[in-house]
Amino acid sequence: MNYLVDTLLNNRQVLTENGRAKFAVIPFAVFEELRALLADEEKLADYLDYLHIQKVKEQQPARLKLAEVKAALALD
Repeated sequence: MNYLVDTLLNNRQVLTENGRAKFAVIPFAVFEELRALLADEEKLADYLDYLHIQKVKEQQPARLKLAEVKAALALD
């Protein structure tokens, strides 16, 4: 699915009218994938969760070791 976002943001043609963006043209395969994603609420929710996780990872790059998590949760 990350392909979908990359294509929508980077691989599109913008048509202008009077110097202002009017339409964005994307490959038809990407359009079909986007339409399928938007038509399936569960897939869309999963995709939005994925995007949220990626954003959180960017904001919090530090990772804990399994032993640190267990210790913090008193699971040892």
